[in-house]
Amino acid sequence: MTPVKLRNLLLRANRHLGAALVDANLVKVAQLEAATERLLELAAAGNTRQCSVLGVLAYELKVVSEEDALLQLLDGDGAGLVDLRACDVAEDLKPGLDLDACWATWSLPFDREEGFTFVATAHGLSAEVRAHWEKQLGGPILWFGATIEGIADTLEKLGAARATGTTPAVPAKP
Repeated sequence: MTPVKLRNLLLRANRHLGAALVDANLVKVAQLEAATERLLELAAAGNTRQCSVLGVLAYELKVVSEEDALLQLLDGDGAGLVDLRACDVAEDLKPGLDLDACWATWSLPFDREEGFTFVATAHGLSAEVRAHWEKQLGGPILWFGATIEGIADTLEKLGAARATGTTPAVPAKP
């Protein structure tokens, strides 16, 4: 994915998540505006691994808890919960995994069973995140809420494994 497309995905995913948080009455518009300003600063600095409007709202501004957002995902969308630190990403998913898109959407396809792909996400309330992965995976998805920390830890491990050559990189697309 080109840097421009990646940045656009990141911004759209976070914008949709912010709107969903406001719609769920978890944050106020003014709080979201402050978080969005901070998100833009992080994106401009190239800190994509910190670019989460939920992270800014929960851990910098402390106006919502990550738990409340996950509960909204569970209650509103019927998603499950997963602790990625207790899971191994399926070997058949690793080679084609676009880690940049995972960071931009705070989501990670982690298993595949009986035609369903299991996707863990900290940004599951974002319609843009869901649309992106539905298009990328091209089949039915079972969504699971996960913490920002769990997603980050797993993505960092996958990135380190890929850098050492133990996990193949995403094949280049023409």
